[in-house]
Amino acid sequence: MDKQILRNKLTSTDGKDYGSYQSLLGTYDYGLFRLIIQQIPKDPYAPPHTGIYRIQVKRNKEQIINHKIANKIQEIAFRDFLARQFSKASERFAGSIRGTGYSGLITINKPGQSILERSCVVIDDDLIEIRCFIGLPAIGRKVTAGIAEQMLFNELPEIVEQSLLKKNIDVPSLIKHLDIAEDSQFLRNKLVELGLVSFIADQSILPRFNGTSEKPMSSANAIPFKSPESLTVEIDLPHLGKIRGMGIPVGVTLIVGGGYHGKSTLLNALELGIYDHIPGDGREFCVSLPKSVKIRAYSGRNIEKTDISQFIKNLPFQKETTAFSTQNASGSTSQAANIMEAVEVGADVLLMDEDTCATNLMIRDMKMQKLVNKNDEPITTFIDKVRQFYLENNISTVLVLGGVGDYFDVADNVIQMIKYEPFDVTEAAHRIAADLPFKRETEDDVYPFTIRERIPFAKSIDPTNKYGKFSVYAKETHRINFGKTVIDLTDLEQLIELSQTKAIAFAIEYAKKYMNNDRTLREIIDLVSEDIKMNGLDIISPRISGNFAWFRGLELAFTMNRLRELDVVQKKNS
Repeated sequence: MDKQILRNKLTSTDGKDYGSYQSLLGTYDYGLFRLIIQQIPKDPYAPPHTGIYRIQVKRNKEQIINHKIANKIQEIAFRDFLARQFSKASERFAGSIRGTGYSGLITINKPGQSILERSCVVIDDDLIEIRCFIGLPAIGRKVTAGIAEQMLFNELPEIVEQSLLKKNIDVPSLIKHLDIAEDSQFLRNKLVELGLVSFIADQSILPRFNGTSEKPMSSANAIPFKSPESLTVEIDLPHLGKIRGMGIPVGVTLIVGGGYHGKSTLLNALELGIYDHIPGDGREFCVSLPKSVKIRAYSGRNIEKTDISQFIKNLPFQKETTAFSTQNASGSTSQAANIMEAVEVGADVLLMDEDTCATNLMIRDMKMQKLVNKNDEPITTFIDKVRQFYLENNISTVLVLGGVGDYFDVADNVIQMIKYEPFDVTEAAHRIAADLPFKRETEDDVYPFTIRERIPFAKSIDPTNKYGKFSVYAKETHRINFGKTVIDLTDLEQLIELSQTKAIAFAIEYAKKYMNNDRTLREIIDLVSEDIKMNGLDIISPRISGNFAWFRGLELAFTMNRLRELDVVQKKNS
């Protein structure tokens, strides 16, 4: 249909009840682009994800930006760039509320500081499709067609032109966006070959603007990162060329130092090094192995038949810990479960900060050992397991410490942060450890490292609410409403965008198709991840959405583990 038909329909709705906007559903030709109004909320207060508006342009149009895509990384970065262009333009031309609820807004799923695959921009050989939200305006529940006409016939075309017309695109910025994504991926892929778990480039800006922002601190106030010479690695990148920085080797690494000297800031860069960052973020070339996992304690979480016996066993009253379950985990049991669940699905690096760890799981010092006999202590602390994790299962650990020097005995590398500058103090730490006359006793029972994989049952994953209707949604990055329950993801610190959480919520239901009472959680997660890799994020939902972003299979597994209704059985060892 021609856009004039849309204009006529719109005129006829003026002053009517908001439901009359449903008459606008359809596909309209604007010449430069095609607008598909696929789903309109029935209430002006309905959240943006309930509306589906699709803008399609042909890639062969001469005036449209159509950068040549050489590989999957470039495609993801190109789509990410276009999403940012549309977001900026929509904020400029239609970024204010004009009426009730979301009236007057034209928005897109706003990207953060990372370059992610997103469902809000989809590209195939012929088309670029942008999925946005248009807050059709109302006063109360009465249609205000005049503002709607301005939005659909003045503001929307302007936003599309600013986002997609070649003449309005800063091509050098686009190329830089793609190049940084490729260089970052290249660098991350080099880590295994170099025997590293992470790399932090010299001149990186690690501190953030403030505690609630992921944007970088002003370069005038931040101290650029500089590697100690002993840990310096040089790498040739495909686009940027030679780059220098600090390589953190595999094994056990401590990050030590006084308070407010940058220990946690460095660890934060490592935990988010699983993502590619946008130009200007300051952490563009701070990368970590893809299966690096931030571990912390979080009391109250659900645990379902997880083997935590590596850390906790011989509980009073013979409570079993090889298949431990609880609806209200303590600090130590939650952290033990977090570690073992991460290992179960393939984590190869554990990242920890003593500030968010359970002290009684991390260490028993010499004085406590003398007072409380080991026979009365069911916990084997992490200090006595960390080397076994690495030597028997090739799982490295990076641990931030400010007050527990006993870890010097088990560390391969010790990095001290002084005024946000790293220093290699490994030799000094080992010398101190060797010179002290009194040492704590190692308490590990020394039995083989085992991983008991679990098989989830599809019947325990129910997305329906108390009325029997499908009800899966997320309004916060660390909280999912799933059927009759709420999944608390507060301790999953590597989730960075709400769009990831929304995608995970739907992926839980999608994963049921692979649950056959035989496949392990890890096998199921791998199958879901492969489907997304081959078919895109649309595969996880029967309805088109512009509100999804890529997530790791690890986070999907961790989310399922926090579903209180989850039922599993441990796989029998063959």
